[in-house]
Amino acid sequence: MTTLAAPLTLYGRAWCHLCDDMRAGLEPLLLEFGAQVEIVDVDTDPALEARYSELVPVLVCDGVELCHYHLDEGRVRAALSARAGQIR
Repeated sequence: MTTLAAPLTLYGRAWCHLCDDMRAGLEPLLLEFGAQVEIVDVDTDPALEARYSELVPVLVCDGVELCHYHLDEGRVRAALSARAGQIR
């Protein structure tokens, strides 16, 4: 299986329980697809904080928002499947 570069970006906060939940929910998908996720704390950048403040966690794949607040496993799986098909 080819390891994908970090196509996923999770925008969140260090103290956010929903962010922790989404990160935990992503783990099986990351393992299944050999993917990685970049974790970005929105509180470290005023522009990101302004953009995502009340939406965190926000999961983005290649610039496309897949879900916020709660993991949408179907959308994430579809995005990673499509991306894996492009790499093969």
